[in-house]
Amino acid sequence: MVLALLLSIMLIGSARADIKADFTAANKFYQDKLYDSAALGYEAIRAQGLESSALYFNLGNTYFKQGDLGHAVLNYLRAQRLDPSDDDILENLEFARQFTRVQMEGVQLNPVSSLIESLLAPYRLKTLGWLSSGLFMLFMLSLILSFGLGFRGSAIRVTTTISLILLVLVAGLTTFKYRVDYLSRQAVVVAEESSVRTGPSDKSDIELEAAPGLVVEITGESQGYYNVLFENKRQGWLPKQAVVEL
Repeated sequence: MVLALLLSIMLIGSARADIKADFTAANKFYQDKLYDSAALGYEAIRAQGLESSALYFNLGNTYFKQGDLGHAVLNYLRAQRLDPSDDDILENLEFARQFTRVQMEGVQLNPVSSLIESLLAPYRLKTLGWLSSGLFMLFMLSLILSFGLGFRGSAIRVTTTISLILLVLVAGLTTFKYRVDYLSRQAVVVAEESSVRTGPSDKSDIELEAAPGLVVEITGESQGYYNVLFENKRQGWLPKQAVVEL
């Protein structure tokens, strides 16, 4: 039993060393401007099940250097989901999206949702979850002191009221963040040529032309097509192979 455990630890350590070596090799390819080899190296690491903001960030940079705007934006967004407070990721993402040849304009976004999303953007879902848990514990502690132990002072009442208000607020924001980041199926257009159609068929009318780097929400699927909602709320059907989910 002990021998098996030691062997497992050795294998894990060896695997981590191999991944670190592969990451270093991919970085070297990138520095030498061998972007095809760098992309293959990073993707091989990702295929092993490793996820990190650094890996996705480097992948985004590599694809951008290759001129693959769709996969660059895709990986920047994946990096941002893991580390939303990283300014370098945000700057590169915004810079890359400027090169999208089709800009979604013409429909006013919901200003309230947009404001909440912008306020929550720098924070990880885990951070909001821990904050909600802390406020819940504070609220329960104040209830125990007030009703269980008989402390009736104004400080306890104020603490109970404020902790309850903050708990409801933060819990609501945490739910909103989870819905936006994980419950909604976000994807990025990666195909160079992709027509958005009025129905799930190549015989349907063309609604508009999409372009690599556009971000969409998948709201349904049928017959090899996704029903997608663009950021400006225009909607249509795209072939599944035209997009990659986050």
